Amino acid sequence: MTGRLVTADELAIDPVVAAPFLLGCELEADGPDGTVRVRLVEVEAYRGHDDPASHCYRGRTPRNDVMWGPAGHLYVYFVYGMHFCANVVCGVDGVPGAVLLRAAEVVDGADVVRARRPKARSATVANGPAILTSALGLDRAHNGTDLLDPASPIRLLAGDRVDTGEIRTGPRVGVAAAMDTPWRFWVDGSPAVSTYRRGGRVRPGR
Repeated sequence: MTGRLVTADELAIDPVVAAPFLLGCELEADGPDGTVRVRLVEVEAYRGHDDPASHCYRGRTPRNDVMWGPAGHLYVYFVYGMHFCANVVCGVDGVPGAVLLRAAEVVDGADVVRARRPKARSATVANGPAILTSALGLDRAHNGTDLLDPASPIRLLAGDRVDTGEIRTGPRVGVAAAMDTPWRFWVDGSPAVSTYRRGGRVRPGR
């Protein structure tokens, strides 16, 4: 492991504030085929009862339980019957909130990622939430993982801060509710940022 771990205090804040903080942070994941480390370049914030696009909008369930805290744990969910998406839980324990990890640049373990995604181009090897989890080797078994424990198989590192002038914000991608809420944040100019797709199709919130 290189660099310092993010602390619980740094994530025990509103997800909308935590989201731009996470840009530039690095996620390091150990797998049976090797270790991959990525730099986060695109994220989306989700709250709870006041966010109709959130999985927690209608209350606590076995599926979204991890999203209620404590901060610093990984919330992984299955979508469309085929993909996994990963979130960093943020906010005060007992108040739901998380930041969806949308895209990243590979910092280390590129050979491992190429073996996992042999048909992907280098710039797009982790440029979407499901693609990113595939590159990192994450699935439902990682739901609830403590990202702040140095002994954890998945660790969240502080990385290099992104200058506020390089951060852009806009609507979240593909949500069925609160489509114009500007809670997606990304690093301007990164080739790994995903393509924006406006939501609107009726489906359960994430």
